Amino acid sequence: MDIKTLYDANIINITIAKNAFDKLYSAFGQHVDSWQHDVVDRLNHSQWTGTASDHAHARIQFLGTELQSARQELGFVSKALAKAAEQFALAQAHLVYALDDAKNAKLNVAPDGTITWDKEPTSANYAGAGAETTAIAISNRITAALNEADQADQEISARLNHFAANAGNGMGLDAAMVAKDQAAETARERIPAKGTDPAGVKTWWDGLTETEQQKFIHDNPDQIGNLDGVPAAVRDQANRLNLTRTQADLQKQLGDLEKSEPLSVTGTPYGATESPDHIVWKAQRDALQDKLKGLKALQDRLDLPVTDKDPRPFLLGLDAAAPGGRAILALNDPDTADHVATFVPGTESRLGGVGGTMDKAKEMYRSAMQASPGGKVSTIAYVNYTAPQSARPGFPQAVPDAAYEGYAKDAEQNLYDFQTGLRATHQGSPSHNTIIGHSYGSTVVGFAMRDKGLPVDSVIFAGSPGVGVDKAADLNTNLAKGTTMDPSRVYAVLGGGDSITDWTPDPFSPDNYNPFSDDYHVRFGRDPMNPAFGAQHLPSQDTDHDHYWNANTPSWTAFGQVIAGKPVS
Repeated sequence: MDIKTLYDANIINITIAKNAFDKLYSAFGQHVDSWQHDVVDRLNHSQWTGTASDHAHARIQFLGTELQSARQELGFVSKALAKAAEQFALAQAHLVYALDDAKNAKLNVAPDGTITWDKEPTSANYAGAGAETTAIAISNRITAALNEADQADQEISARLNHFAANAGNGMGLDAAMVAKDQAAETARERIPAKGTDPAGVKTWWDGLTETEQQKFIHDNPDQIGNLDGVPAAVRDQANRLNLTRTQADLQKQLGDLEKSEPLSVTGTPYGATESPDHIVWKAQRDALQDKLKGLKALQDRLDLPVTDKDPRPFLLGLDAAAPGGRAILALNDPDTADHVATFVPGTESRLGGVGGTMDKAKEMYRSAMQASPGGKVSTIAYVNYTAPQSARPGFPQAVPDAAYEGYAKDAEQNLYDFQTGLRATHQGSPSHNTIIGHSYGSTVVGFAMRDKGLPVDSVIFAGSPGVGVDKAADLNTNLAKGTTMDPSRVYAVLGGGDSITDWTPDPFSPDNYNPFSDDYHVRFGRDPMNPAFGAQHLPSQDTDHDHYWNANTPSWTAFGQVIAGKPVS
């Protein structure tokens, strides 16, 4: 495809052909209906019986099926032409706008796409000091438009050749072939359900034209943005739209709620107290405000200028409707990175606290870049599960949320799909992938590796209450293939000031931490720091539970070395 061909293309001719097939489809359908009424129905209501009748009925039924199949094939051709007209028109519009912008910027575009301009400041046609930058941007737009047209051309050619072949060899009359064509047509128009194998999602996405992709992004940003197997750059584009819409929606909900505040106090025999209705109302208000706080933190991070210290962010997931809200944000594109790390936070993680999780992901990015200067690193803040919100017993909960394994079990599938999706969409040689679980997040990671298998190269458990297995070798990298983690790539860290191992919901529990035992356990299995577990220990000094990520501390340095695939010093 070249500039002149696309610029001069008469898209109306495709629409004329589409309209002709519409008429043919309609006329053919009327003939099929007449056949059904004048032949099939009359025969079915006749008194004719016997062997000849049976053969005639079978043959006529077969012919009816063939006619219906042919009718459907004509409809497929019409849809293909309509889609082609839409795609070519969009590509042509993109080209025309780029050429118009070049003309307005006093740039000359040659037929082969070369762009030149007058560089003499005293000339009336001087393009300005920023002409080169403008020329590069416009050249990229022209190339994108031509590629878009090429893709549309290849797509329509392949589809029309397929239907032409069906017509020529008679397969267009075969019900099974038509059902297959219908399934392909339906698949193009329907977003795969969440939980679909990410490799299949990637195949579906790659099979769409750019026009179809953009339509899905703009019409269904919440679905595309949260679908594992869709490339990171696409998820980011969709989720930025989703973020804007979600902020507006939650702000409206909050405004409506504040207009309906109930009476705050009510009288009781013991005096005035807060009314039950007001307690419910306040909880709803606080939840909305908390989620809006998280959305603002995401927006502020997305708005930061890109620098060496603040790499380009990619919003890979956003679901404010989930309990507590969820979000996934990557620093740098994981699809093109050599080293990818996913950080899973623990108790109290939610959308409202995403800022702290993003800060930790940023520190791990800085540390990994220090360990591997010039390397391509992506670190991911994964706030994508319903986390326990209490860690210690107290009123009114005698047993805190973090004492239960159900939160970890419920998080397994999403974490598995996300990690599998990172592999499916990665470009080039496989990246070195690390997953880091902190506190209850380590339990989530451990359970997912035990029950699902995560396709990672290294795993770090920081301040862990147990990971669901008693040995590092019981962690699976891919359960379907029966492969387990190399214990030399399983790391654990526990700071001298971390009190996680002092915590237990029941001081008499047999799982209670007992440092005087030769084989001590914590809440969810053997302590990963226990020598019998078999993990490699990372340095931490006297770090407390929440500060393993303080810059230039031993644990901070070690995290970066593991992520970069380097020996831990």
